[in-house]
Order: sequence, then C-alpha cells, then structure tokens
Amino acid sequence: MGLKTGDIAPDFDLPTDGGGRLRLSELRGKPVVVYFYPKDDTTGCTREAQDFTALMPQFEARGVRVIGISPDGVARHDRFRAKYDLAVTLAADEDKSVLAAWGVWVEKAMYGRKYMGVERTTVLVDAEGRVAQVWPKVKVAGHAAAVLKAIG
Repeated sequence: MGLKTGDIAPDFDLPTDGGGRLRLSELRGKPVVVYFYPKDDTTGCTREAQDFTALMPQFEARGVRVIGISPDGVARHDRFRAKYDLAVTLAADEDKSVLAAWGVWVEKAMYGRKYMGVERTTVLVDAEGRVAQVWPKVKVAGHAAAVLKAIG
C-alpha cells in the first residue's frame, strides 16, 4: 500500500541531524524530495546521499528541499553527514512510524530469510503537499539526476 500520485503526503515531525526537528507540513509552498533509505554508511545509501549532495545547488536553485529518512538515530546521522560532508537533511525515524505511513517499511527477503526493512523509495511532494511522483525500488545509479530532471 504505497503512495500514489495525487495522494496527500502523510505529515511527519522527526528529529534531524544537527539537533533539529523537521515537520513536513511546515515546508508547504515549495516542493520537497523525500527519499527513504535503509541504513547510514552502507554502500548504496552513501552513494545515494552523495549523489543528492552533489546536485544540491541545482535543487536549491529550484527551491526544492531534499530530506533523507532512515530508521537510524540522530547520532548516527550526525556521524554519517560529517564523514561524507553531506548537504541533505537526514531525519531519524527510529520507531518506523513514518516509514510505515509512507508504505516503505516492508517485508523483504534475502537468502531465503524474511525480515522487515526499508524499500528504497523517493517521493516528490509538490508545494501543496501532494505526491507529485514516486520512484519505488530505487536503483541508486543516476537516480538523483533523474529526480532533478523530473522537477524541471
């Protein structure tokens, strides 16, 4: 049960790296890219964060905020952001309630073992708080550039 284009994006209020808090509804009036990823400082997640960071000047020029959300805690986000000099905001959803509300906390399988985890997904939320586009089961290579292109 994932989000579809036109849905109202579920609001959230989460702690962020650097000791901040972020409420999605407070960002209305401008588009927001929300990308969900499994874990800080892993190969794919690091590459995705670096790719969004490299394109931050172009996202900012379009007035777009980029937020990464994972179940990792704020302290881990702080270390991840500092280690790779990341420019994206990282929000912590340790109880996984936002991940569940957005439909990205799913059952996965690896080597015959089933477990719950984050399905790497990106959602573009328009200025009115509606889902403009969803990228499910993201493949990292070229993804940040594809999101930027979709924004125009």
